Amino acid sequence: MNFYFEEEEIEITADQLMLQIELHQFFQYYRVLNANFLAQRIGMNATLLSQYVRGVKQPSQKQTQKILQGIQLIGKELSDFDFIQK
Repeated sequence: MNFYFEEEEIEITADQLMLQIELHQFFQYYRVLNANFLAQRIGMNATLLSQYVRGVKQPSQKQTQKILQGIQLIGKELSDFDFIQK
């Protein structure tokens, strides 16, 4: 992006960028995430989440936020792990 805006002398930094993708694209990319497990963790019907994941239905803003918070919580838990080395 900086190359594109070079003539205008505009510099874009990483903190100015925001990546937004659709829910089903997220689950296609991160296949390691189990939608049924996530649904159970966030108290959502697994069939409904599966429909969101496949792109059959679009979640409301409230449902999207609930899913995102669940994913972020799992990510935080994973980032806090440390394995014992013998």
